[in-house]
Amino acid sequence: MSRKYIDCRDFPSESGCTVAISADSEDELVEAAAHHAVQVHGHQDGPELRAMLRDGVKTAAPAVA
Repeated sequence: MSRKYIDCRDFPSESGCTVAISADSEDELVEAAAHHAVQVHGHQDGPELRAMLRDGVKTAAPAVA
């Protein structure tokens, strides 16, 4: 089963954030990533932010524990 993920290292950041967020659905992932972007990076939530995040979604197999 594949999971969707977004990695902060794929976006320009003054803080050098290395957080990666994953979820089973793109909608859940974008919601969590938008919350992170607002709370940690000071972005304003809105359609432009969420479109940018959707463009950064990748699919991969989950890490093996």
